[in-house]
Amino acid sequence: MGAVHQGHQQLIRRAAEPRSNGVPSVIVSVFVNPLQFGRDEDFDRYPRDLDRDGDLAAEAGAQALFAPSLGEMFPQGEAEITRILPPASLGDRLCGLSRPGHFEGVATIVCRLIALVRPQRLVMGEKDWQQLVILRRVVADLGLNVILEGCATVRGPDSLACSSRNRYLSQTEAATAAVLPQALAQAALDSRSDPRAAALIFAVRARLEAAGLRPDYVELVRAHNLAPLQRVDGLTLLAAAAYCGPSRLIDHVFLMTRAPIVAIDGPAGAGKSTVTQALAKRLGLLYLDTGAMYRALTWWIQRQGMDPADASGLPALLASVQITFSEGFGAGGQRVLINEIDVSEVIRSPEVTAAVSTVAAHACVRETLTRQQQAMGQRGGLVAEGRDTGTAVFPDADCKVFLTATVSERAWRRAEDLRVRGFSVPPLVELEHQIAERDRMDASRAVAPLIQADDAVELVTDGLAVEAVIQALVDLFRSRVPEEAWPEPFT
Repeated sequence: MGAVHQGHQQLIRRAAEPRSNGVPSVIVSVFVNPLQFGRDEDFDRYPRDLDRDGDLAAEAGAQALFAPSLGEMFPQGEAEITRILPPASLGDRLCGLSRPGHFEGVATIVCRLIALVRPQRLVMGEKDWQQLVILRRVVADLGLNVILEGCATVRGPDSLACSSRNRYLSQTEAATAAVLPQALAQAALDSRSDPRAAALIFAVRARLEAAGLRPDYVELVRAHNLAPLQRVDGLTLLAAAAYCGPSRLIDHVFLMTRAPIVAIDGPAGAGKSTVTQALAKRLGLLYLDTGAMYRALTWWIQRQGMDPADASGLPALLASVQITFSEGFGAGGQRVLINEIDVSEVIRSPEVTAAVSTVAAHACVRETLTRQQQAMGQRGGLVAEGRDTGTAVFPDADCKVFLTATVSERAWRRAEDLRVRGFSVPPLVELEHQIAERDRMDASRAVAPLIQADDAVELVTDGLAVEAVIQALVDLFRSRVPEEAWPEPFT
Protein backbone atom coordinates (compact mmCIF):
# COMPACT_ATOMS: atom_id res chain seq x y z
CA MET A 1 0.00 0.00 0.00
CA GLY A 2 2.94 2.32 -0.52
CA ALA A 3 5.16 4.05 2.06
CA VAL A 4 7.89 1.77 0.73
CA HIS A 5 10.43 0.61 3.33
CA GLN A 6 13.25 -1.94 3.64
CA GLY A 7 10.81 -4.83 3.82
CA HIS A 8 9.17 -3.84 0.54
CA GLN A 9 12.58 -3.40 -1.08
CA GLN A 10 13.54 -6.93 -0.05
CA LEU A 11 10.38 -8.23 -1.76
CA ILE A 12 11.39 -6.38 -4.93
CA ARG A 13 14.95 -7.71 -4.80
CA ARG A 14 13.60 -11.24 -4.36
CA ALA A 15 11.24 -10.81 -7.30
CA ALA A 16 14.12 -9.57 -9.48
CA GLU A 17 16.30 -12.64 -8.86
CA PRO A 18 17.03 -14.80 -11.94
CA ARG A 19 14.76 -17.83 -12.35
CA SER A 20 14.96 -20.99 -14.41
CA ASN A 21 13.36 -19.12 -17.33
CA GLY A 22 15.57 -16.03 -17.12
CA VAL A 23 15.59 -12.67 -15.36
CA PRO A 24 12.04 -11.47 -14.63
CA SER A 25 10.57 -8.03 -15.09
CA VAL A 26 9.29 -6.67 -11.78
CA ILE A 27 6.15 -4.55 -11.43
CA VAL A 28 5.35 -3.00 -8.06
CA SER A 29 1.72 -2.20 -7.33
CA VAL A 30 0.88 0.69 -5.01
CA PHE A 31 -2.73 1.11 -3.96
CA VAL A 32 -4.06 2.23 -0.58
CA ASN A 33 -7.05 -0.09 -0.46
CA PRO A 34 -10.11 1.40 1.28
CA LEU A 35 -11.79 -2.02 1.46
CA GLN A 36 -9.34 -3.32 4.05
CA PHE A 37 -9.68 -0.39 6.47
CA GLY A 38 -12.23 -0.44 9.26
CA ARG A 39 -14.54 2.48 10.06
CA ASP A 40 -12.26 4.02 12.69
CA GLU A 41 -8.94 3.07 11.13
CA ASP A 42 -6.30 5.25 9.50
CA PHE A 43 -7.27 5.29 5.80
CA ASP A 44 -7.25 9.09 5.53
CA ARG A 45 -3.89 9.55 7.23
CA TYR A 46 -2.15 6.45 5.88
CA PRO A 47 1.26 7.63 4.57
CA ARG A 48 1.33 8.34 0.84
CA ASP A 49 4.41 9.44 -1.12
CA LEU A 50 4.26 8.00 -4.63
CA ASP A 51 7.37 9.78 -5.94
CA ARG A 52 9.50 8.43 -3.11
CA ASP A 53 7.93 4.98 -3.52
CA GLY A 54 8.92 4.97 -7.19
CA ASP A 55 12.51 5.93 -6.42
CA LEU A 56 12.91 3.26 -3.73
CA ALA A 57 11.24 0.61 -5.90
CA ALA A 58 13.54 1.38 -8.84
CA GLU A 59 16.55 1.33 -6.53
CA ALA A 60 15.60 -2.22 -5.46
CA GLY A 61 15.19 -3.48 -9.04
CA ALA A 62 11.64 -2.71 -10.18
CA GLN A 63 11.03 -1.87 -13.84
CA ALA A 64 7.58 -0.35 -13.37
CA LEU A 65 5.22 1.05 -10.78
CA PHE A 66 1.49 0.38 -11.15
CA ALA A 67 -0.46 2.91 -9.08
CA PRO A 68 -4.11 2.77 -10.16
CA SER A 69 -6.63 5.37 -9.00
CA LEU A 70 -9.78 4.57 -7.04
CA GLY A 71 -11.74 5.05 -10.25
CA GLU A 72 -9.60 2.50 -12.11
CA MET A 73 -9.95 -0.07 -9.33
CA PHE A 74 -13.68 0.57 -8.77
CA PRO A 75 -15.18 1.55 -12.17
CA GLN A 76 -18.72 1.32 -10.77
CA GLY A 77 -17.82 2.51 -7.27
CA GLU A 78 -16.74 0.59 -4.16
CA ALA A 79 -20.25 -0.68 -3.44
CA GLU A 80 -20.49 -2.37 -6.87
CA ILE A 81 -17.21 -4.27 -6.90
CA THR A 82 -17.50 -8.07 -6.80
CA ARG A 83 -16.17 -9.25 -3.44
CA ILE A 84 -13.96 -12.24 -2.66
CA LEU A 85 -14.92 -13.87 0.65
CA PRO A 86 -12.17 -16.08 2.14
CA PRO A 87 -13.12 -19.07 4.34
CA ALA A 88 -14.27 -18.04 7.81
CA SER A 89 -11.92 -20.62 9.33
CA LEU A 90 -8.99 -18.51 8.12
CA GLY A 91 -10.36 -14.97 8.16
CA ASP A 92 -12.43 -14.82 11.34
CA ARG A 93 -9.62 -15.39 13.84
CA LEU A 94 -6.39 -13.65 14.88
CA CYS A 95 -6.46 -10.25 13.14
CA GLY A 96 -9.89 -10.98 11.70
CA LEU A 97 -11.51 -10.83 15.13
CA SER A 98 -10.74 -7.15 15.66
CA ARG A 99 -10.76 -6.21 11.96
CA PRO A 100 -14.00 -7.65 10.49
CA GLY A 101 -14.08 -7.49 6.71
CA HIS A 102 -10.35 -6.75 6.49
CA PHE A 103 -9.33 -9.95 4.69
CA GLU A 104 -12.32 -9.77 2.38
CA GLY A 105 -11.03 -6.35 1.30
CA VAL A 106 -7.48 -7.67 0.88
CA ALA A 107 -8.55 -10.71 -1.15
CA THR A 108 -10.85 -8.66 -3.38
CA ILE A 109 -8.20 -6.11 -4.34
CA VAL A 110 -5.35 -8.62 -4.70
CA CYS A 111 -7.49 -10.69 -7.08
CA ARG A 112 -8.30 -7.55 -9.08
CA LEU A 113 -4.61 -6.58 -9.24
CA ILE A 114 -3.71 -10.09 -10.40
CA ALA A 115 -6.38 -9.88 -13.11
CA LEU A 116 -5.15 -6.48 -14.30
CA VAL A 117 -1.40 -7.16 -14.22
CA ARG A 118 -1.42 -10.95 -14.84
CA PRO A 119 1.93 -11.68 -13.20
CA GLN A 120 3.56 -15.10 -13.25
CA ARG A 121 4.71 -14.73 -9.65
CA LEU A 122 3.44 -12.68 -6.72
CA VAL A 123 5.96 -11.99 -3.92
CA MET A 124 4.58 -11.08 -0.50
CA GLY A 125 6.02 -10.80 2.99
CA GLU A 126 5.71 -13.48 5.65
CA LYS A 127 5.25 -10.70 8.20
CA ASP A 128 1.52 -10.68 7.35
CA TRP A 129 1.36 -14.47 7.72
CA GLN A 130 -2.42 -14.73 8.09
CA GLN A 131 -2.82 -12.67 4.92
CA LEU A 132 -0.38 -14.94 3.09
CA VAL A 133 -2.23 -18.08 4.21
CA ILE A 134 -5.56 -16.62 3.11
CA LEU A 135 -4.28 -15.48 -0.28
CA ARG A 136 -2.71 -18.88 -0.95
CA ARG A 137 -6.12 -20.45 -0.32
CA VAL A 138 -7.86 -17.89 -2.54
CA VAL A 139 -5.38 -18.43 -5.38
CA ALA A 140 -5.79 -22.21 -5.10
CA ASP A 141 -9.59 -22.17 -4.79
CA LEU A 142 -10.05 -19.80 -7.74
CA GLY A 143 -7.45 -21.58 -9.86
CA LEU A 144 -5.52 -18.37 -10.48
CA ASN A 145 -2.47 -18.86 -12.71
CA VAL A 146 0.08 -17.26 -10.41
CA ILE A 147 2.73 -18.55 -7.99
CA LEU A 148 2.54 -16.90 -4.57
CA GLU A 149 5.99 -16.68 -2.98
CA GLY A 150 6.61 -15.69 0.62
CA CYS A 151 9.62 -13.69 1.78
CA ALA A 152 10.95 -13.63 5.33
CA THR A 153 10.12 -10.68 7.57
CA VAL A 154 12.66 -7.87 7.43
CA ARG A 155 13.49 -6.33 10.81
CA GLY A 156 15.23 -3.21 12.03
CA PRO A 157 18.23 -3.12 14.41
CA ASP A 158 15.81 -3.44 17.36
CA SER A 159 14.18 -6.57 15.82
CA LEU A 160 10.94 -4.66 15.19
CA ALA A 161 9.33 -5.88 11.97
CA CYS A 162 9.38 -3.25 9.22
CA SER A 163 5.97 -1.66 8.69
CA SER A 164 4.68 1.49 7.03
CA ARG A 165 2.81 2.28 10.24
CA ASN A 166 6.02 2.29 12.29
CA ARG A 167 6.47 5.91 11.25
CA TYR A 168 3.53 6.76 13.54
CA LEU A 169 5.69 5.82 16.53
CA SER A 170 7.72 8.30 18.55
CA GLN A 171 11.27 7.34 19.52
CA THR A 172 10.06 6.27 22.96
CA GLU A 173 7.14 4.30 21.52
CA ALA A 174 9.44 2.55 19.03
CA ALA A 175 11.63 1.36 21.91
CA THR A 176 8.53 0.04 23.68
CA ALA A 177 7.27 -1.62 20.50
CA ALA A 178 10.50 -3.65 20.29
CA VAL A 179 9.30 -5.62 23.33
CA LEU A 180 6.85 -7.46 21.03
CA PRO A 181 9.46 -9.36 18.97
CA GLN A 182 11.58 -9.80 22.09
CA ALA A 183 8.70 -11.44 23.95
CA LEU A 184 8.00 -13.80 21.05
CA ALA A 185 11.68 -14.71 20.71
CA GLN A 186 11.86 -15.53 24.42
CA ALA A 187 8.71 -17.65 24.10
CA ALA A 188 10.36 -19.61 21.30
CA LEU A 189 13.22 -20.45 23.68
CA ASP A 190 10.79 -21.27 26.51
CA SER A 191 8.81 -23.64 24.23
CA ARG A 192 11.69 -26.11 24.21
CA SER A 193 11.10 -26.88 27.89
CA ASP A 194 7.37 -26.12 28.10
CA PRO A 195 5.47 -26.35 24.78
CA ARG A 196 2.01 -25.76 26.30
CA ALA A 197 -0.03 -23.00 24.69
CA ALA A 198 -1.30 -21.66 28.01
CA ALA A 199 2.20 -21.14 29.39
CA LEU A 200 3.53 -19.50 26.23
CA ILE A 201 0.54 -17.18 25.79
CA PHE A 202 0.59 -16.14 29.44
CA ALA A 203 4.31 -15.33 29.32
CA VAL A 204 4.03 -13.22 26.14
CA ARG A 205 1.01 -11.29 27.45
CA ALA A 206 2.77 -10.63 30.75
CA ARG A 207 5.85 -9.22 29.02
CA LEU A 208 3.78 -7.02 26.72
CA GLU A 209 1.65 -5.61 29.52
CA ALA A 210 4.69 -5.03 31.75
CA ALA A 211 6.20 -2.88 28.96
CA GLY A 212 3.01 -0.83 28.59
CA LEU A 213 1.75 -2.49 25.40
CA ARG A 214 -1.95 -3.43 25.12
CA PRO A 215 -2.32 -6.95 23.71
CA ASP A 216 -5.06 -7.48 21.13
CA TYR A 217 -4.40 -11.22 20.95
CA VAL A 218 -1.71 -13.81 21.58
CA GLU A 219 -2.48 -17.20 20.04
CA LEU A 220 -0.80 -20.54 19.33
CA VAL A 221 -2.13 -22.02 16.05
CA ARG A 222 -1.24 -24.41 13.28
CA ALA A 223 0.78 -22.52 10.72
CA HIS A 224 -1.23 -23.45 7.63
CA ASN A 225 -4.85 -23.61 8.76
CA LEU A 226 -4.61 -21.28 11.81
CA ALA A 227 -6.49 -23.79 13.97
CA PRO A 228 -5.88 -23.26 17.73
CA LEU A 229 -3.44 -25.61 19.44
CA GLN A 230 -3.01 -26.67 23.05
CA ARG A 231 0.74 -27.19 22.60
CA VAL A 232 3.44 -26.89 19.95
CA ASP A 233 2.71 -29.55 17.33
CA GLY A 234 4.59 -29.69 14.04
CA LEU A 235 4.97 -26.34 12.29
CA THR A 236 3.31 -23.99 14.76
CA LEU A 237 2.70 -20.23 14.74
CA LEU A 238 2.83 -18.14 17.90
CA ALA A 239 1.19 -14.90 16.75
CA ALA A 240 0.47 -11.66 18.56
CA ALA A 241 -0.98 -8.21 17.98
CA ALA A 242 -0.64 -5.28 20.38
CA TYR A 243 -1.31 -1.56 20.51
CA CYS A 244 1.54 0.87 21.05
CA GLY A 245 0.60 4.53 21.01
CA PRO A 246 -1.27 5.18 17.73
CA SER A 247 -0.13 1.93 16.07
CA ARG A 248 -1.37 -1.63 16.08
CA LEU A 249 1.60 -3.96 15.76
CA ILE A 250 1.54 -7.57 14.56
CA ASP A 251 4.31 -10.14 14.77
CA HIS A 252 4.85 -13.87 15.11
CA VAL A 253 7.42 -16.61 15.54
CA PHE A 254 7.44 -20.11 14.05
CA LEU A 255 7.99 -23.07 16.36
CA MET A 256 8.93 -26.56 15.10
CA THR A 257 9.17 -29.90 16.88
CA ARG A 258 11.81 -31.02 14.34
CA ALA A 259 13.53 -29.79 11.18
CA PRO A 260 11.50 -30.18 7.97
CA ILE A 261 11.22 -33.38 5.95
CA VAL A 262 10.48 -33.48 2.21
CA ALA A 263 9.24 -36.75 0.69
CA ILE A 264 9.52 -37.15 -3.08
CA ASP A 265 7.93 -40.29 -4.51
CA GLY A 266 7.33 -41.41 -8.04
CA PRO A 267 7.95 -44.17 -10.57
CA ALA A 268 11.32 -45.29 -11.87
CA GLY A 269 13.06 -42.99 -14.32
CA ALA A 270 11.22 -39.81 -13.36
CA GLY A 271 14.48 -38.03 -12.52
CA LYS A 272 13.97 -38.00 -8.76
CA SER A 273 17.60 -38.56 -7.80
CA THR A 274 18.97 -35.69 -9.89
CA VAL A 275 16.54 -33.04 -8.75
CA THR A 276 16.35 -34.26 -5.15
CA GLN A 277 20.10 -33.93 -4.68
CA ALA A 278 19.99 -30.40 -6.09
CA LEU A 279 16.97 -29.50 -3.96
CA ALA A 280 18.64 -30.78 -0.79
CA LYS A 281 21.78 -28.77 -1.51
CA ARG A 282 19.81 -25.59 -2.22
CA LEU A 283 17.71 -25.89 0.94
CA GLY A 284 20.51 -27.05 3.24
CA LEU A 285 18.88 -30.45 3.85
CA LEU A 286 20.35 -33.96 3.94
CA TYR A 287 19.70 -36.02 0.81
CA LEU A 288 18.35 -39.50 1.58
CA ASP A 289 18.20 -41.68 -1.54
CA THR A 290 15.94 -44.50 -0.39
CA GLY A 291 15.92 -46.03 -3.86
CA ALA A 292 19.71 -46.32 -3.75
CA MET A 293 19.40 -48.32 -0.54
CA TYR A 294 17.20 -50.91 -2.30
CA ARG A 295 19.55 -50.94 -5.28
CA ALA A 296 22.56 -51.44 -3.02
CA LEU A 297 20.89 -54.35 -1.27
CA THR A 298 19.89 -55.88 -4.62
CA TRP A 299 23.52 -55.65 -5.79
CA TRP A 300 24.69 -57.30 -2.56
CA ILE A 301 22.18 -60.15 -2.93
CA GLN A 302 23.33 -60.75 -6.51
CA ARG A 303 26.97 -60.67 -5.36
CA GLN A 304 26.23 -63.41 -2.84
CA GLY A 305 24.81 -65.57 -5.63
CA MET A 306 21.32 -65.50 -4.07
CA ASP A 307 18.05 -65.58 -5.99
CA PRO A 308 16.39 -62.11 -5.61
CA ALA A 309 12.97 -63.79 -5.63
CA ASP A 310 13.81 -66.15 -2.74
CA ALA A 311 13.20 -64.52 0.65
CA SER A 312 14.28 -67.50 2.77
CA GLY A 313 17.88 -66.37 3.27
CA LEU A 314 17.20 -62.65 3.51
CA PRO A 315 16.72 -62.24 7.32
CA ALA A 316 20.24 -63.52 8.03
CA LEU A 317 21.72 -61.41 5.24
CA LEU A 318 19.90 -58.27 6.39
CA ALA A 319 21.33 -58.65 9.88
CA SER A 320 24.86 -58.31 8.46
CA VAL A 321 24.25 -55.46 6.01
CA GLN A 322 24.94 -51.80 6.72
CA ILE A 323 24.05 -49.17 4.13
CA THR A 324 25.42 -45.65 4.54
CA PHE A 325 25.80 -42.44 2.55
CA SER A 326 28.89 -40.28 2.33
CA GLU A 327 28.53 -36.73 3.58
CA GLY A 328 28.49 -33.70 1.33
CA PHE A 329 28.02 -33.18 -2.37
CA GLY A 330 31.35 -33.75 -4.03
CA ALA A 331 32.12 -33.73 -7.74
CA GLY A 332 30.69 -37.22 -8.01
CA GLY A 333 27.63 -36.48 -5.94
CA GLN A 334 26.57 -38.31 -2.80
CA ARG A 335 28.15 -41.77 -2.53
CA VAL A 336 26.36 -44.96 -1.52
CA LEU A 337 28.19 -47.61 0.49
CA ILE A 338 27.17 -51.09 1.56
CA ASN A 339 29.39 -52.68 4.19
CA GLU A 340 31.90 -49.89 3.41
CA ILE A 341 32.03 -50.76 -0.32
CA ASP A 342 31.28 -47.83 -2.64
CA VAL A 343 28.54 -49.05 -4.97
CA SER A 344 27.38 -45.68 -6.29
CA GLU A 345 27.93 -46.58 -9.95
CA VAL A 346 27.38 -50.35 -10.09
CA ILE A 347 23.89 -50.14 -8.59
CA ARG A 348 22.74 -48.26 -11.73
CA SER A 349 23.48 -51.24 -13.97
CA PRO A 350 20.70 -52.91 -16.00
CA GLU A 351 21.13 -56.12 -13.97
CA VAL A 352 20.38 -54.34 -10.69
CA THR A 353 17.58 -52.31 -12.24
CA ALA A 354 15.87 -55.48 -13.49
CA ALA A 355 15.86 -57.11 -10.04
CA VAL A 356 15.34 -54.24 -7.60
CA SER A 357 11.52 -54.33 -7.66
CA THR A 358 11.58 -58.05 -6.83
CA VAL A 359 13.86 -57.44 -3.85
CA ALA A 360 11.88 -54.43 -2.67
CA ALA A 361 8.66 -56.47 -2.63
CA HIS A 362 9.89 -58.69 0.24
CA ALA A 363 8.29 -57.62 3.51
CA CYS A 364 11.47 -58.23 5.56
CA VAL A 365 13.47 -56.00 3.22
CA ARG A 366 11.01 -53.13 3.38
CA GLU A 367 10.66 -53.43 7.13
CA THR A 368 14.42 -53.34 7.68
CA LEU A 369 15.18 -50.49 5.30
CA THR A 370 12.15 -48.45 6.38
CA ARG A 371 13.34 -48.73 9.98
CA GLN A 372 16.82 -47.55 8.97
CA GLN A 373 15.40 -44.64 6.99
CA GLN A 374 13.12 -43.53 9.80
CA ALA A 375 16.06 -43.60 12.19
CA MET A 376 17.99 -41.33 9.80
CA GLY A 377 15.03 -38.93 9.71
CA GLN A 378 14.28 -38.80 13.41
CA ARG A 379 15.60 -35.26 13.73
CA GLY A 380 14.26 -34.19 10.35
CA GLY A 381 16.22 -31.87 8.10
CA LEU A 382 16.24 -34.12 5.04
CA VAL A 383 14.86 -34.74 1.56
CA ALA A 384 14.02 -38.38 0.92
CA GLU A 385 13.07 -39.86 -2.42
CA GLY A 386 11.86 -43.29 -3.45
CA ARG A 387 8.59 -45.16 -3.99
CA ASP A 388 6.90 -44.99 -0.58
CA THR A 389 8.65 -42.24 1.36
CA GLY A 390 5.50 -40.13 1.72
CA THR A 391 3.17 -43.04 2.44
CA ALA A 392 5.18 -45.54 4.54
CA VAL A 393 8.52 -44.05 5.56
CA PHE A 394 7.69 -40.43 6.40
CA PRO A 395 3.88 -40.11 6.42
CA ASP A 396 4.24 -36.91 8.49
CA ALA A 397 6.59 -35.19 6.02
CA ASP A 398 6.07 -31.43 5.78
CA CYS A 399 6.10 -31.44 1.98
CA LYS A 400 5.15 -34.40 -0.23
CA VAL A 401 5.63 -34.54 -3.98
CA PHE A 402 4.75 -37.25 -6.50
CA LEU A 403 7.29 -36.69 -9.27
CA THR A 404 6.42 -38.48 -12.49
CA ALA A 405 6.70 -38.48 -16.28
CA THR A 406 5.18 -40.46 -19.12
CA VAL A 407 6.58 -43.92 -19.92
CA SER A 408 7.95 -42.72 -23.25
CA GLU A 409 9.74 -39.78 -21.59
CA ARG A 410 11.24 -42.04 -18.94
CA ALA A 411 12.38 -44.58 -21.54
CA TRP A 412 14.21 -41.85 -23.45
CA ARG A 413 15.87 -40.62 -20.25
CA ARG A 414 16.88 -44.18 -19.34
CA ALA A 415 18.49 -44.67 -22.74
CA GLU A 416 20.49 -41.46 -22.31
CA ASP A 417 21.60 -42.48 -18.81
CA LEU A 418 22.76 -45.92 -20.03
CA ARG A 419 24.63 -44.32 -22.91
CA VAL A 420 26.43 -41.87 -20.61
CA ARG A 421 27.37 -44.64 -18.17
CA GLY A 422 28.79 -46.83 -20.95
CA PHE A 423 26.15 -49.58 -20.90
CA SER A 424 24.54 -51.02 -24.03
CA VAL A 425 21.26 -49.33 -24.93
CA PRO A 426 18.24 -51.52 -25.81
CA PRO A 427 15.64 -50.29 -28.32
CA LEU A 428 13.28 -47.64 -26.88
CA VAL A 429 10.27 -49.93 -27.27
CA GLU A 430 12.00 -52.52 -25.09
CA LEU A 431 12.85 -49.89 -22.46
CA GLU A 432 9.24 -48.69 -22.47
CA HIS A 433 8.07 -52.26 -21.86
CA GLN A 434 10.56 -52.68 -18.99
CA ILE A 435 9.50 -49.41 -17.36
CA ALA A 436 5.79 -50.16 -17.69
CA GLU A 437 6.33 -53.61 -16.19
CA ARG A 438 8.30 -52.15 -13.30
CA ASP A 439 5.52 -49.62 -12.69
CA ARG A 440 3.04 -52.50 -12.56
CA MET A 441 5.18 -54.45 -10.09
CA ASP A 442 5.81 -51.42 -7.88
CA ALA A 443 2.14 -50.44 -7.83
CA SER A 444 0.80 -53.97 -7.18
CA ARG A 445 3.17 -55.25 -4.51
CA ALA A 446 1.52 -56.25 -1.25
CA VAL A 447 3.77 -54.21 1.03
CA ALA A 448 4.01 -50.40 0.63
CA PRO A 449 2.99 -50.23 -3.03
CA LEU A 450 3.84 -47.23 -5.21
CA ILE A 451 0.89 -44.89 -4.80
CA GLN A 452 0.54 -41.14 -4.56
CA ALA A 453 -0.05 -39.98 -0.99
CA ASP A 454 -3.38 -38.21 -0.50
CA ASP A 455 -1.62 -34.99 0.51
CA ALA A 456 1.14 -35.15 -2.12
CA VAL A 457 1.31 -32.73 -5.05
CA GLU A 458 1.79 -34.35 -8.46
CA LEU A 459 4.53 -32.82 -10.61
CA VAL A 460 4.73 -34.08 -14.21
CA THR A 461 8.20 -33.35 -15.59
CA ASP A 462 7.74 -34.05 -19.31
CA GLY A 463 9.37 -31.25 -21.29
CA LEU A 464 10.75 -29.51 -18.20
CA ALA A 465 14.42 -28.69 -17.84
CA VAL A 466 16.10 -29.78 -14.61
CA GLU A 467 16.28 -26.20 -13.31
CA ALA A 468 12.56 -25.71 -13.92
CA VAL A 469 11.76 -28.87 -11.94
CA ILE A 470 14.01 -27.75 -9.08
CA GLN A 471 12.31 -24.33 -9.00
CA ALA A 472 8.90 -26.00 -8.92
CA LEU A 473 10.04 -28.15 -5.99
CA VAL A 474 11.38 -25.10 -4.16
CA ASP A 475 8.03 -23.36 -4.68
CA LEU A 476 6.18 -26.39 -3.28
CA PHE A 477 8.53 -26.55 -0.29
CA ARG A 478 8.09 -22.86 0.44
CA SER A 479 4.30 -23.23 0.27
CA ARG A 480 4.64 -25.59 3.25
CA VAL A 481 7.76 -24.33 5.09
CA PRO A 482 8.18 -20.55 5.56
CA GLU A 483 11.52 -18.94 4.89
CA GLU A 484 11.54 -17.66 8.48
CA ALA A 485 11.21 -21.23 9.80
CA TRP A 486 13.89 -22.71 7.53
CA PRO A 487 16.08 -20.11 5.77
CA GLU A 488 18.06 -21.16 2.72
CA PRO A 489 21.81 -21.39 3.42
CA PHE A 490 24.06 -18.62 2.19
CA THR A 491 25.97 -19.61 -0.92
